[in-house]
Amino acid sequence: METTLPEQPKAAAQQAAQQTVLSILLALSFTHFLNDTLQSLIPAMYPVLKNSLKLNFTQVGLITLTFQMSASLLQPLVGLYTDKKPQPYSLAIGMSFSLLGLVCLSLSQSFPMVLISVGLVGVGSAVFHPEASRLAHMASGGKHGMAQSLFQVGGNAGSSLGPLLAAMVIVPFGQFHVIWFSIAALLAIVVMLNISKWYLSNTHRIKPKKAALELNRPKLSNSTVIFSLGILLVLIFSKYFYMASMTSYYTFYLMDRFHISTQASQVYLFIFLFAVAAGTFIGGPVGDRIGRKYVIWISILGVAPFSLLLPHATLFWTAVLSVFIGVILSSAFSAILVYAQELVPGKVGMIAGLFFGLAFGMAGVGSALLGRLADATSISYVYQVCAYLPLIGLLTGLLPNLEKKK
Repeated sequence: METTLPEQPKAAAQQAAQQTVLSILLALSFTHFLNDTLQSLIPAMYPVLKNSLKLNFTQVGLITLTFQMSASLLQPLVGLYTDKKPQPYSLAIGMSFSLLGLVCLSLSQSFPMVLISVGLVGVGSAVFHPEASRLAHMASGGKHGMAQSLFQVGGNAGSSLGPLLAAMVIVPFGQFHVIWFSIAALLAIVVMLNISKWYLSNTHRIKPKKAALELNRPKLSNSTVIFSLGILLVLIFSKYFYMASMTSYYTFYLMDRFHISTQASQVYLFIFLFAVAAGTFIGGPVGDRIGRKYVIWISILGVAPFSLLLPHATLFWTAVLSVFIGVILSSAFSAILVYAQELVPGKVGMIAGLFFGLAFGMAGVGSALLGRLADATSISYVYQVCAYLPLIGLLTGLLPNLEKKK
């Protein structure tokens, strides 16, 4: 009895701690769901804004560029700053910017006002992603791939829901009704304030000892680390340029080629984005088990056969191919992010900010350039060009295998 009694409260404390960590991961996934639902309303509104404000494809691309650049340029800076000075209440502050942007977007009657509105939403995203990714890392219990995938699946589920909500609310009732989604922003702020309390009491978890850093550091030269990061950034370019073609112009492509209605095209976009959400959770846990390099290889290069077939398919097979593309491609980001964090241990926020920022930036630049290309040629030609982007995944073969190097 003398040996078992002390173990009981110890086991209870460990179980309680594990439950607390899981609750944080689920709360982060839920707030990511709300955050990305609000973000996905922006591209889902493009057909409405294009008609009401008489925009061309280049202007549509500039809306995406403004949103993505306001997010991408700030994210690495936010991550770098909070690596040194954690800001437990920054999540709620960031969502407040998104809330303001939504309200402004519902009232926007000019193209410049639309740009200001989406820029505010981008600032909110810039604060949210690196900080929430850090929290997922803190609460992972060492299963970093699983934690990042659980965090990402919430965001991708929200991204898939946006077009469906837009088809049900904004397309039939008008732009002003986007203001109703501010309720979701307020709910996210409430949840984030509760997460911040846990963050405030666990900041010691994000200050690993120097010995722990050396233990986890891969045995790679600085030049190899820099080269590997460069390869990962090129892979992000490939993934998010192709994703930009789908999220920003897929509805226009379907309406132009198959002559379906705006609402029907939103449903097809939802199918693609739901496939993205469904496939998100695969990359992290599988990467924990077999190695992230192999997941990256499969998730980017594996899309190529489907992307090459897409411009030549019928409407039914276009929908089927988009599901395969969404499921396979979505597994890449969690694996890439955790791989990069293993390359540079101790800089979780900075790496998360850099890669989330680059993902947003590539999506924005890609959307603007592809919009320009669509105006100069046709929307169908855009998909013929983008079909070859996943072949860049061949560069994955140049990455070192960290599981063997540790």
